[in-house]
Amino acid sequence: MPTENPRHTITEDEVVRAALDEAALRWPELRDRPSKLLRRLVAEGHRAIRESADGRRAAVIATSGIATGAYGPGHLGELRDEWPS
Repeated sequence: MPTENPRHTITEDEVVRAALDEAALRWPELRDRPSKLLRRLVAEGHRAIRESADGRRAAVIATSGIATGAYGPGHLGELRDEWPS
């Protein structure tokens, strides 16, 4: 099928084969369409990465400033003074 989008070639090694086998269990309607299974796997992997990053970002935002005021002025300097020269 003609396209202006880049195409990618992938060799079905053991890792890819295992991923396709598991994907076929999850999406049996695509069992005989490995290209469609690969596309679905890429989309799901991208979604998982994005959700993980979103979760980390949300955790940083939720805890931002939580320890404000826990350490007084000069605390870091006092710690450094305890270090051996």
